[in-house]
Amino acid sequence: MRRLPVYLLLDTSGSMTGEPIEAVKNGVQMMLHSLRQNPQAIETAYVSIITFDSEARQIVPLTDLASFQMVDIKASSTTSLGAALGLLAEKLSTEVTKTTLEQKGDWKPMTFLMTDGIPTDDWQAGYNKLKSVNKGLIVGCAVGSAADDKILKQITESVIRLDNADSESISKFFQWVTDSISTTSTKVEESGKEVTGLDQLPPPPSELVIVA
Repeated sequence: MRRLPVYLLLDTSGSMTGEPIEAVKNGVQMMLHSLRQNPQAIETAYVSIITFDSEARQIVPLTDLASFQMVDIKASSTTSLGAALGLLAEKLSTEVTKTTLEQKGDWKPMTFLMTDGIPTDDWQAGYNKLKSVNKGLIVGCAVGSAADDKILKQITESVIRLDNADSESISKFFQWVTDSISTTSTKVEESGKEVTGLDQLPPPPSELVIVA
């Protein structure tokens, strides 16, 4: 069976403390609950979570929805986006099955990268690692006024902004991520067509602004 690998890269730096990090945890739980109700998604979607603060760590490896167990996350320290991109590159290389002459590999991965600040490490070094792998679709989400969508725009064409880091806005982001995963899992299952850009995902709610 061809899997749809989904990676969530979540900023857990100190500025996410309080309402934002609680909203992220609730958003992930809501996403898992919704996707488990979707027959295509539960067959196809596999989810991994990578968090980044002073370092990047994969807190949940690529896991099917039925077995997925959320781990508690806390916010502290700095914003090591470069480390997160490097770790993502490593996991895309080792966890995603490649297509060969003998077998069809996984569908192209989808990554949702959410950050509310400016990287405190060398993000370009991490991005250079990422360029060497089949990275699929990466959607960057800049949360709040301190996030730099110009850096995200250098990492991916697909960037959205959330002007507020409050729980309602973050909840809307995760609802849209859920809809995007559901739509993509249905599309690949039914037509075999992979999603390559924002224009093929459901339109984002008004809280999410597409950065041109």
